[in-house]
Amino acid sequence: MITAGVDGGSRAVKAVVVADGRIIGRAVRDSGPQPALVAEACLAAACADAGLERAAVSRLAATGYARAVIPGADRRVTEITCHARGIAALLPGTRAVVEVGGQDSKVIRLDPNGRVADFAMNDRCAAGTGRFLEVVAARLGTDLDGFAVLAGAAGEPAAISSMCVVFAESEIVGLMAQGHAREALAAGVVAAVAARVAALAGRELTGPIAFTGGVARIPGFADALARALGGAVVVPPQPQLTGALGAALIAAG
Repeated sequence: MITAGVDGGSRAVKAVVVADGRIIGRAVRDSGPQPALVAEACLAAACADAGLERAAVSRLAATGYARAVIPGADRRVTEITCHARGIAALLPGTRAVVEVGGQDSKVIRLDPNGRVADFAMNDRCAAGTGRFLEVVAARLGTDLDGFAVLAGAAGEPAAISSMCVVFAESEIVGLMAQGHAREALAAGVVAAVAARVAALAGRELTGPIAFTGGVARIPGFADALARALGGAVVVPPQPQLTGALGAALIAAG
């Protein structure tokens, strides 16, 4: 059976096509103002990547913010469940998942069978999210890719005390005026966001810990998160696709 999963995220739409538990096609698109149309285009691109027509997909599951409007979905599943399922397939034995996306961050604890035991979610403030990093990157005169380069090139990170987007911008402007390098500021922001996510986790997480979401692609972020959590952190291949993979596997039953 060929199944597909579409993750309609706040910043990006991701789609994967799966056969026999293996990803055979994938695609990522910016969300834009019409997530339903983007989701259809993203799924078509994932099918094309697999060398298939859309009609070859037997079942489709949707997840993410836009799951309610994704056309043709046979199932609509929360991203918590989908990230857990995707990680259980990619990294068996994982006991916790940290997902940092565009508009929220999540800490998901898994039981020994890879099912959701409990979770915590930051969805009421931009602090500790990809959006926060986008705002900081713009203040540093770059985009997220450039921000990643800056953070990776830093020596000692600058101390960033504020995690409010508005106040952090003001703090960064002040630190730049004091002569702090952009690289040190970017690294300081990474450390501050990692600390924020670790605080969301509350009590100590038992390992192994997986790190997923678009922010997991930023060099050095996994290391910063590992220091903040006090344990080893593993980033799966293509961490942005974990939710879509989980949805596709759930669609298969």
